[in-house]
Amino acid sequence: MAPLPTPPPAPLASQSAADSPAPSPPPSPPKDKRRPPAAVHLIAGGLGGMCGSVVTAPFDLVKTRLQSDMFQHRSTTTKQGVKVAQHGIKQLLGNFVDTGLILRDVYKYEGPSALFKGLGPTLVGVVPGRSINFFVYGNGKQLYADYFNHGQENSAVHLSAAATAGVITAAATNPIWVVKTVMQLQQQQRAPTPGISPSIPHPSSTATASSSRPLPPLPTPPKPPASTFSHSFRSITSPPLPLTNRPTSYSTTIAIFRAEGIRGFYKGLSASLLGVTEGTIQWTLYEKFKSVANHGKRAEEQGGWRVSAAAGGAKLVATMITYPHEVIRTRLRQPAPPGQSPRYTSLLQSFRLVLLEEGWRALYGGLSPHLLRVVPNAVTMYWVYERVIATFVPVNVQESLRVD
Repeated sequence: MAPLPTPPPAPLASQSAADSPAPSPPPSPPKDKRRPPAAVHLIAGGLGGMCGSVVTAPFDLVKTRLQSDMFQHRSTTTKQGVKVAQHGIKQLLGNFVDTGLILRDVYKYEGPSALFKGLGPTLVGVVPGRSINFFVYGNGKQLYADYFNHGQENSAVHLSAAATAGVITAAATNPIWVVKTVMQLQQQQRAPTPGISPSIPHPSSTATASSSRPLPPLPTPPKPPASTFSHSFRSITSPPLPLTNRPTSYSTTIAIFRAEGIRGFYKGLSASLLGVTEGTIQWTLYEKFKSVANHGKRAEEQGGWRVSAAAGGAKLVATMITYPHEVIRTRLRQPAPPGQSPRYTSLLQSFRLVLLEEGWRALYGGLSPHLLRVVPNAVTMYWVYERVIATFVPVNVQESLRVD
């Protein structure tokens, strides 16, 4: 009996799939196609930071001066010639009124350009600083998700990426913020108007603007009983000290280097590193608020006012929690009086000194103008950032970038 023919071997799976006439489903887009290019975060962060800083520069000036003990801030009420400190809600409302008075005095006595004093180093610091921060965060959360959480984003991923971005940004940009702070703490008399005799200078006008000791008061004319504000560097009892030369970023940088060397540019770094907690809280809350605001919305409906609300709310909460580090950082960066050692030398020493001499309320000095600055700044910055990111991401894959 003849043997049966051996059946041919079965084709390989790959061969059968290749020879099969049935159309195969389209492959899913690769990860790098579902995400914006890495460099886009760099560009978007820089543009957002620049726009936000220009819009809110005057409030940054007021905030810096009120944080420093060179411009003591205390809202007071006059009762029979005696100043009584205000606290609680009255002080909070007085702080907002005080901010407007300071802006008025800067404009009146130092000129309109003084409202933007320090904007040069601010932009020099903000553009690369925000670029670095958004670049490290935007790409860092993708790396943390891919390597440690199977490609899924969650709060732990956002916290890790935000902390990493904060540390790198603080170390890279600290010298720029030192220059900006020193510039903003320098007073300058506005040039007198031709035909109008200048006012009588203060007896100690020959002192430098870096003196942190209060000036002896001048006799003041009688005033009707009313609420007054010892609000600013410019008042009857404390006129601005004239400067022979207008400070610039270059001249301030050279002065810091000659006086303190390279180490002078890293004053306040410890407080800046402490402030990483603010950025970490802000990024985490922003992602959560944005997810809640965009929940159930189509890709084309996401963004806009929802991003603005998420950014403003996240910044407000993070600032209220971590604000004292801002005051300590300013104290650490302010210039020392001529011929004297710096009063603030370390993070813990500065906290103790402020609490001992001024009380815990001093840790919130300048909070009102700070909130008036950072909340609109965050709204502007994140709106620009998201718009730029959306430009480089196709609409049909934007949903993959959202947090579930």
